[in-house]
Amino acid sequence: MSVTNAPILITGASQRVGLHCAERLLDDGHSLIVTYRSEKPELETLRARGALTLHADFTNETSILAFIEHLKAHTDALRAIVHNASAWFAEAPGEEAAAFQQLFTVHMLAPYLINLHGAALLQRSERADIIHISDDVVRKGSGNRPAYCASKAGLDSLTLSFAARFAPHIKVNGIAPALLMFNPDDDAEYRSKALKKSALGFEPGPDVVYQSLRYLLDTPYITGTTLTVNGGRHLK
Repeated sequence: MSVTNAPILITGASQRVGLHCAERLLDDGHSLIVTYRSEKPELETLRARGALTLHADFTNETSILAFIEHLKAHTDALRAIVHNASAWFAEAPGEEAAAFQQLFTVHMLAPYLINLHGAALLQRSERADIIHISDDVVRKGSGNRPAYCASKAGLDSLTLSFAARFAPHIKVNGIAPALLMFNPDDDAEYRSKALKKSALGFEPGPDVVYQSLRYLLDTPYITGTTLTVNGGRHLK
């Protein structure tokens, strides 16, 4: 039996873009499950609004599989899975292998296993989506963070593979944003340099990701596609 009010799962939703998307999904009346690795005050706001918050550690296979079992104990259906959880760091000298392994596990192994084991939950929803949050840096590579870039490129490949595997009932797409929002400690020089990398030249904020997410959830005839949200960086 299909259900029409199944919750949306969004991973890594305790701060920044993930938090904003979680708040907007609640604004739109969706039932919501969010994951977090570290407790933050913002989670209490989500809980007060009715979101279920589940602790999750996506840094190793055992903890990923434990999370999946925990998830299944709380719901028997999902409307969508939004893979937003991410790690962002450069490889330190002498620790390259460990860095690559961690980034691969967070960006590829966790979505891979959650998609495989969560497919049955999605199949019980009247409509179903998987959305991977990638990164525009995949388009050109990164000399500073090659492991990060490679793991996000792998996530893009999973978008194509799972779209083929799960069609026609589950749509699988991605979103690849570039700069969205600065950190409070980013200085004026850095901000100016970063803004000049795009044709549109402004800080868009997190809502452009939510608009893309909303489009993918609402459009029935798109799968295996990654939306580029980069302000025209490819034109520079």
